[in-house]
Amino acid sequence: MQFVDEASIIVEAGKGGNGCLSFRREKYVPKGGPDGGDGGHGGSVYLIGDDSLNTLIDFKFQRFYKAENGQGGMGRQMSGKAGEDLHVKVPVGTTVIDEDTLEVIADVTDIGQVVLVAEGGRRGLGNIHFKSSTNRAPRRTTPGTEGDRRNLRLEMKVMADVGLLGMPNAGKSTLIRSVSAAKPKVANYPFTTLVPNLGVVKLGMHEHFVMADVPGLIEGASDGAGLGLRFLKHLTRTRLLFHVVDVAPFDESDPVEAAQAIIHELGQFSPALSERPRWLVLNKFDLLPEEDREARAQAIIDALNWDGPVFRISAISSDGTDKLVQAAYRWLTEQQRLENEDEEAHAREQEMRRRMEEESVARTEARLGRRRKRDDDDENDDDFDDDDYDVEVEYAP
Repeated sequence: MQFVDEASIIVEAGKGGNGCLSFRREKYVPKGGPDGGDGGHGGSVYLIGDDSLNTLIDFKFQRFYKAENGQGGMGRQMSGKAGEDLHVKVPVGTTVIDEDTLEVIADVTDIGQVVLVAEGGRRGLGNIHFKSSTNRAPRRTTPGTEGDRRNLRLEMKVMADVGLLGMPNAGKSTLIRSVSAAKPKVANYPFTTLVPNLGVVKLGMHEHFVMADVPGLIEGASDGAGLGLRFLKHLTRTRLLFHVVDVAPFDESDPVEAAQAIIHELGQFSPALSERPRWLVLNKFDLLPEEDREARAQAIIDALNWDGPVFRISAISSDGTDKLVQAAYRWLTEQQRLENEDEEAHAREQEMRRRMEEESVARTEARLGRRRKRDDDDENDDDFDDDDYDVEVEYAP
């Protein structure tokens, strides 16, 4: 299945039914009073979080979603039927943005979470509501109102506990294949990973966590180089980052410079995300002579002024990976316990998530704003000349 993490859709709620203009018509009642019923409310459009979905690809093929209109009122004080609500399933981790106002409507983070995105129109009133002592035969009704219509931007961020961060070909995909059942493509060239991959790391019967692998970054990604920062937003849902560094790159580049470039790009994307707990994972140690391994590791640690946890692994042979995932599980478990028992720890985590989401949304708003400005400039371009697009054709004998 194709991975799609962004989609634009149109949602339209149902129109409310009109009120009815009617009078009683019964035998022996020549002057019956008003009996026009009310219309039905229009149906609303809701989004529901569903954990069985992991992509927005369905919204690429169906972009318009409309709820049912309310039925008009009828005589004998009969109200019209209300329009049926429309419930649309979206993956858990979806952010809903109004493309016209750039307002974040909701963040679907829980299974079964219901979000109202377009409210149905109100019903119209029948003439029975307008009778009075001075107006025995009112001919006034009200129409149903239109339902909301919105252009929405859906952005999905994968829900994971641990995120892998690093340059292309650093071994992130090999690591997630080594410790989980995920099987992302692995090859000896950069940008093998083109979309995020999720893997469940199982340590015991009830001991597991989710790891996310995103496409590698390169220097200048914040300016659009390589795959840019499009997929880095998926790491904003994680609690812990593994900074994977290739200690023996095939192009003989400097691992320290590569690591510093990643740190810089991370800060450019989201200062809050750069403050997330991050562990240094030195990969491909099996490619170094045994007598040089510790010296190379210490040189990288010293050059980066790294004072956090450091792990030396070889993902392809699974050497050191068990120690890494065991430590990660213990850390995640302890963090969850602290948040459950300590209100301040819980508040800090929520504040961190709020900051990361705001920074991620700000980047989305900026991107949408640039695209809208570019489209407006194209529409206002009066210098279009058909001659600029003439094609000269030469016929060979």
